[in-house]
This record gives sequence, structure tokens and C-alpha cells, in this order.
Amino acid sequence: MRIDELPQSERIEDRRGASSRLPGGRGGIGIGTVVVLGLIGWALGIDPRLLIGGAEMISGGGTQQQGDVGPAPKTGAPSDELGRFVSAVLGSTEVQWTNIFANAGKSYKAPTLVMFSGATQSGCGFAQSAMGPFYCPLDQKVYLDTSFFQDLERRFRACDVGSKTCQFSQAYVIAHEIGHHVQNLLGLLPKVQEAQRGMGKADANSLQVRVELQADCLAGVWANQAQEKWKFIEPGDVEAAMQTASAIGDDRLQRQSQGYVVPDAFTHGSSAQRTRWFMTGLKSGKVASCDTFSAEQL
Repeated sequence: MRIDELPQSERIEDRRGASSRLPGGRGGIGIGTVVVLGLIGWALGIDPRLLIGGAEMISGGGTQQQGDVGPAPKTGAPSDELGRFVSAVLGSTEVQWTNIFANAGKSYKAPTLVMFSGATQSGCGFAQSAMGPFYCPLDQKVYLDTSFFQDLERRFRACDVGSKTCQFSQAYVIAHEIGHHVQNLLGLLPKVQEAQRGMGKADANSLQVRVELQADCLAGVWANQAQEKWKFIEPGDVEAAMQTASAIGDDRLQRQSQGYVVPDAFTHGSSAQRTRWFMTGLKSGKVASCDTFSAEQL
């Protein structure tokens, strides 16, 4: 993947190296509890942020405490290699989604991407690296602990360790979260959340799978449009992205963690589904091809 021609985004909030109040201080919950709640949420198909946030409220951890604040976050395009990469991917999504929205007679409001290390606070509650990248619709920010990129290589074996093709896998992860922002701007996320309130757990999970697969498809749309403009995809990149989509499918993750698969607990889709929908967006380059909500077969 070549990033030399991709535009750098200034909508980066760099909190790496900044201290954040961790649960476990006065009135908080322990870091061990955070990890356990994260694992429970993943296993049950429940957003771990909801469990962690609830535990913090019960323990009084939502109260702001003084004396544990590090350097102020830096804003703008970072100067280090990883920061420039993230900024370039984000910048390319801004250009493409602005054009796509404009062609549909709409205005695109780009999100801010927060880079952090270890833990930070988000508009949706406490963010911890074990939770992986996520989009918070309340503050319209994407949260990314870049150590997740190492997890992709070593823990999930989502791309070949040290391979340059891993960059496109990383870009796919960022573009997926931007896909959630697009869904939010289009009003899809609020509608889904409202519908899920009246559903049982299995049905709510099934609807969430359609949300996630659509975000995969929208990531593919970005890749298609960006490739047409900048010719940035190199040999092996697409294969690496498909390997990544497969590696983080619910069925594979469940087999690795518990030895068996529970489809009703899927929240992101199977390996085959995630790969298929990313490729759907990549081949078509059209948002209309990403209607996972009307698809009879995912």
C-alpha cells in the first residue's frame, strides 16, 4: 500500500503517552475487572463498553478525579511514521466520503480520530485497548489504540507479521470504523439502536451483524474509490485485507476462545460474511451495493 499521495488529515487527536484516569483508583473499578467484563461482553455478544460503563457508575467511577492528568492531547497530523499512516488513511476517507455524499446531494461531516495508548475516556465511556477500535456516535469520534495493529499480526494472525501488506489490513480496520460514522450520519445507527431496544438478545445480535457487515462493505467502497483516484493498492494488499476480515470473524474468534461456535452470539458476522461484504464494496464502489438490511442471505 502506497500512502505518499494520500492527503493528510488534521482531524487527529493524539493522546498517546497522555495519562488517563484508569478505573481502579479512588471510586473506580479495577483493571482486572475491566478485562473480565470485556471478555464476558465479547462472549455474550454484549458491547463491553456498556458493562464497563455500568460497573463504573455503580462504583462511582464516573466521577472526575484530579491529579492524574497527563500532557494535553496533540491535534493535527502526527509527525511519526505510524501517525502519518493513520492520518493518510483518514484523509483519504474524508476526500472520498465528501465526494460520495456530495454526489447524493448531502454534506459529509468528517469525524475526529483519537489515537491513544492503553486507556482513555470517550463520549461513550471508558475506552481500553482490549476493546479494540470503535466508533462512538455520541461524540462522533473513532477511538484507536494502535497496539491493535500488532494484535492483528501476532494475536489474530490477520496478516503476515512484518509484511507491508499489513498496512492495507490496518487501513481496512480504520475504514470500517469510518463506515460506522457514515451510518450514523445517514441516520441508520439511531434507527438500529431504537429497534434493538424492543428485541430479544439473539434478534438484537442478528441486527447488529447487519450493521457491522455494512460497515465492512462501506470500507470496501472507500478502497474502490480511493484506488481509482490514487492507485495506492499494491499486489497482495487485497488478499491481506480478506485475510484480516476472515481472521476477525465471529466464528473463528469463538473457536479460538471457547472451542465451539454460537451463531446467536455473533455481533460482527462470520469470516465468510465479513470477507464477502468487504469484497462486495470493493468490487462495486457503490454504497447501494451495501444494503445488508435488505439482503436475504448475508
